[in-house]
Amino acid sequence: MDFNLEKSKNLYSHAIDILPGGVSSPVRAVKPQPFYTKYAKGSRIVDVDGNEYIDCCMAYGPLILGHAHPVVREAIERQLEKGWLYGTPVELEIEYGKLIKKLYPSIEMLRFVNSGSEATMSAIRLARGFTGKKKIVKVEGSFHGAHDAVLVKAGSGATTHGVPNSAGVPEEFVANTLQVPYNDAEALADLLEKNEDVACLILEPIMGNSSLILPEEDYLKEVRKITAENDVLLIFDEIITGFRVSIGGAQELYGIKPDITTLGKIAGGGLPCGIFGGRKEIMESISPVGPVYQAGTFSGNPLTLTAGYATVRFLMENEVYNYLKKLTEDIAERVRDAAKVDVGHIASMFCIYFGQKPRNYQDALKLDAEKFKAFFWELLKEGVFFPPSQYETCFLSYSHSESDAEKIAEAVIECLRKL
Repeated sequence: MDFNLEKSKNLYSHAIDILPGGVSSPVRAVKPQPFYTKYAKGSRIVDVDGNEYIDCCMAYGPLILGHAHPVVREAIERQLEKGWLYGTPVELEIEYGKLIKKLYPSIEMLRFVNSGSEATMSAIRLARGFTGKKKIVKVEGSFHGAHDAVLVKAGSGATTHGVPNSAGVPEEFVANTLQVPYNDAEALADLLEKNEDVACLILEPIMGNSSLILPEEDYLKEVRKITAENDVLLIFDEIITGFRVSIGGAQELYGIKPDITTLGKIAGGGLPCGIFGGRKEIMESISPVGPVYQAGTFSGNPLTLTAGYATVRFLMENEVYNYLKKLTEDIAERVRDAAKVDVGHIASMFCIYFGQKPRNYQDALKLDAEKFKAFFWELLKEGVFFPPSQYETCFLSYSHSESDAEKIAEAVIECLRKL
């Protein structure tokens, strides 16, 4: 296609004087400049220069039905006629809450919030408040939002105390944040044996922010067993995997029952959303019932609830997951066979690895991130938009066609050959 980004370049030249780095979120700061979107529909995203791309980013996961899906759009339009912010309870909080409880049996009570970051931050505060313990454990390389307690560098492969990896986070804020490698249940058991004051382990059951890293056989079951034996709450961060790898998330897929779950992304149907929930006895520690404070003006926003509820109902009533699984497997198999590269995939998520398939964060750091950047730009020229980092994950949507999948595979294979 005739590829140029002149209008995007011009917009970016103004943006860097207004926004730090010219962007509202760091991952969008693609060098030498990002493209600026004009509109998107279905599986396609179109920039201000008129370039059209098959979108494999899908807003980093929320748009499982595709851009501007008519069912979601019509639901939003109906709600807009009634208003879009009340600051009062709405009936849909109850209806949507019942539906989530049905799909996620580990969630007996829940609270709607405004983002994944807010959900994980609140879940950790809840775990500390319920248990009366100070320390938390996270997995090296996992991302649980941009709040102080979890902005911690990965260790060197051994269990480590946290060190902030963001300026503005005092060391004492993360002094109680411990880390273990992913796919290493023995390291977790050893850590918990040596630390009695641990409130919770927060874990992405499938890692999606250090490239795509899948759990090894029985790893999650061992984690559940070890946390239970040590009286440590298990928080599943299913911001990415919730409603993505199955209607009931990774906990349904792997048969694990965490104590607390966080949801986001798909749960909001493309609008800002976060949810945290768990056992009733734990959730009743949240204000106004209990002593753990959490509040938000936009929590339970009727537009978000409407979009999320419409999305989840559609997922329940249509054969979305088998269709997406087949598309994803077809892309992965074609690329793996033709280009002889490692491709990780599960459900509608996949990742091209520039190096060996990782089993933890330390392995992921060995991937060739610079080569991926060159690959990203070559793909754009072929009309395919991947997330612009080796450490992100690709997502497909129900709007992607079999023809789209063929074009994605062909473009990936051609670009890999060029590199």
